[in-house]
Amino acid sequence: MTAEGLPMTVPAQDLPDRVRIHEVGARDGLQNEKSAVPTEVKAEFIRRLADAGLTTIEATSFVHPAWVPQLADAEDLFPQVADLPVALPVLVPNQRGLDRALALGARRVAVFASATESFAKANLNRTLDESLAVFEPVVRRAKDEGVQVRGYVSMCFGDPWEGAVPLHQVVRVCRALRDMGCDELSLGDTIGVATPGHVLELLSLLNEEGVPTNVLGVHFHDTYGQALANTYAALEHGVTTVDASAGGLGGCPYAKSATGNLATEDLVWMLHGLGIDTGVDLGRLVATSAWMADQLGRPSPSRTVRALSHKDQ
Repeated sequence: MTAEGLPMTVPAQDLPDRVRIHEVGARDGLQNEKSAVPTEVKAEFIRRLADAGLTTIEATSFVHPAWVPQLADAEDLFPQVADLPVALPVLVPNQRGLDRALALGARRVAVFASATESFAKANLNRTLDESLAVFEPVVRRAKDEGVQVRGYVSMCFGDPWEGAVPLHQVVRVCRALRDMGCDELSLGDTIGVATPGHVLELLSLLNEEGVPTNVLGVHFHDTYGQALANTYAALEHGVTTVDASAGGLGGCPYAKSATGNLATEDLVWMLHGLGIDTGVDLGRLVATSAWMADQLGRPSPSRTVRALSHKDQ
């Protein structure tokens, strides 16, 4: 990649100096793939992401294979990448999933909650309160083992069955996860309907209700082209953790209107242009996503990957 493949740096005032990208491509990005991705390809993907400078790479999910067949190889995959000098969070849906993750030495886990009743029913076949009750002993045991716990909250901004989600409902779930012991919360715009004002309103209300900004991350989908705008709003509020998926891979198997996650390359292009440090080598990241697109047999959804790959041809 030539110097033309780097944005001009023009810092903006009152934004963070550094952002930690929570890379979800290997888990969230691949979970929807209809054809099985070989374990060796997933492991190589994670290794290349680490080589590109990403320091937090969500590796897999210890769910029952019947739920997400693409991630049925978690026990085989995790040992292949466990020696990498990066954080490798894994998703655990219940006590059994936590047992499997701990047995392999996982030190960072995540639980996946919902801000709405409809999605809790579709995703976990439980009511919202029943699902939180399942997570409580999981989080408690993980903390007892000295493991860091992230709480995902899906449908924070809109739900395909319920429409707009009341802010106080999202706050209630976030506070419940914090009270359980979650170290970090990721606010998910699962169907991509959020807009910047909505993002700022939720972040402000969370602060008012005792959830500090420094434990919050944001996870935007680009269904309506709003992911980068929403990310910028979150940065203005002081958020320094942003979820993204290399190449823009991913969606949600239980929310059919959910298109791909925010592409990590698109995010890095914006952050680097703003003078915000990420530690990521954009050229290596683009090459990684172009390689993964070849493995999957289709072009990368990321605009930045397409633009820079074309320049290098």
